[in-house]
Amino acid sequence: MNFDQQLFDDWHPVAALEDILPDRRFHTCLLGRVISYSRKGAEVTAQWDDDGTERPMSAKEQYGALWVSFSSNPRDLFEVPEFAEPDRRVVSAGSTRVNTSGLRAVENFLDMAHFPFVHTDILGAEPHTDVAPYKVKYDETVDEIIATECKFPQPRGSATATDALDMDYIYRVTRPYVAILYKTCPPDPSRWDVLCLFIQPVDEEWCIAHTLMCYVDDVNSDEQLRHFQQTIFGQDLMILVNQVPRRLPLTAKTENPVRADVLATAYRKWIRDGGLTYGAIRD
Repeated sequence: MNFDQQLFDDWHPVAALEDILPDRRFHTCLLGRVISYSRKGAEVTAQWDDDGTERPMSAKEQYGALWVSFSSNPRDLFEVPEFAEPDRRVVSAGSTRVNTSGLRAVENFLDMAHFPFVHTDILGAEPHTDVAPYKVKYDETVDEIIATECKFPQPRGSATATDALDMDYIYRVTRPYVAILYKTCPPDPSRWDVLCLFIQPVDEEWCIAHTLMCYVDDVNSDEQLRHFQQTIFGQDLMILVNQVPRRLPLTAKTENPVRADVLATAYRKWIRDGGLTYGAIRD
């Protein structure tokens, strides 16, 4: 299916569940359309404004977020089984409106090369600036981009880290506007912490980034976890809002990739091959 039609018919995040207060109606924008949602009792409903006519939307609560779709029969949402594990903490790091294409926000999330320069002394530090080779593949069975064997030396790779360590990463891109990071879990190295970037494309040059954490952590408070991740995202903001053009170019000649950009290159190719135009520059 063409990505643009798929984008309209698919599920999109519009809020962290913990932010939806009962008996209040919230308004926002999705794909250039005004939508609203509200919670009454255990049920959340959503609507969109179709040239003055209010039409119902499909709505579901999953992975700590409210998802809506313009379609009455959207496809199944991707699977993140870690959210069903009872000992995990699911915490929202907030929803941030950013003046850039959601595709730009996802690509920045996939970029390890900026760690030492943007997140100095947290996710990286000089002179350790090289990105070690890693593997990227396209999984056609679920239509996802997956990067494995990603490693980076980090002074403080997570809120639970007490010492510098080489962090292991796995990246999943499950939708053009959704990226999921699995990273080393310092309290239990046999498991992964899961950090989700769920992007709400407000329009082609504005987005809202909903960041959800699914962590194994019985030490930090929700506020401590939230503060750590908001610090990281705050450092990324200046990069995101100053990228020109705001939409994501899909041709290599526009922005030349380097060896560290293998994942970003695969992401752009996936979008280009899928025919996506929304939030992108194809030529």
